[in-house]
Amino acid sequence: MSDEQLQLIAAQLRQAEMTGVACKPVREQLESGGIDAAYQVQQINVKHWKEQGRRAVGYKIGLTSASVQKQLGVDQPDFGGLYADMAVADGDEVSFGQVLQPKVEAEVALVLAQDLSMSSPTMADLIRATAFVLPAIEIVGSRIENWDISILDTIADNASSGMYVLGNMPTQLQDVDLRLCGMVMERNGEPVSVGAGQACLGHPLNAALWVARTFAARGQGLCAGDTILTGALGPMVTVNPGDRFEANIAGLGSVRVGFSKEA
Repeated sequence: MSDEQLQLIAAQLRQAEMTGVACKPVREQLESGGIDAAYQVQQINVKHWKEQGRRAVGYKIGLTSASVQKQLGVDQPDFGGLYADMAVADGDEVSFGQVLQPKVEAEVALVLAQDLSMSSPTMADLIRATAFVLPAIEIVGSRIENWDISILDTIADNASSGMYVLGNMPTQLQDVDLRLCGMVMERNGEPVSVGAGQACLGHPLNAALWVARTFAARGQGLCAGDTILTGALGPMVTVNPGDRFEANIAGLGSVRVGFSKEA
């Protein structure tokens, strides 16, 4: 695919975000270039956002559920970037419509204390580099109409990222079993999503290691201070105006976010 084609697709997605009007799927335009082309589109927008002054603070991992991978016909997760202006304080309210077609999912977040810049990082490297873990709610969104997405659409669209909320009580890795930790997320006091750490590639650290190795293979690395959202522990839930969500993850505590009744 030509750079001009990739730039046009990237501009479509930026236009959807700026106007709040979702665009048609972009997968047919990307089909000849496949997943590599989708990541090229993502990187064009990463470069644009950085030039606009957005500060990168980490990464989100998507498609960590075996059932979702099967649905989209892929055998690996995907990733997108996190930026400082996407962070929401625990318990705050988000203006409804600030994220296009919002949905929420509960996750485990890792914060790194050390760079992971070596080739072929191991699980031991990842554990040593992790400062602490936190409960998180990711507010995912799609610039694609009606969430009509394929793997190419979501990768190009920064892995369908929107905003994210972190809990504020850090936990050390040795103090929690992330594979077995149960999760319950409530909407307005009623349970709407349940799961456990093993739903995320068998263990949330498996997802974090996948992204670390993916970056290492590209000659890049993860950096000290990066936040890594490791992927959903249970089903994604659609957001309605006025909703309030609370996710409780055993051993990690809780995290909350609300949405205004109007845009």
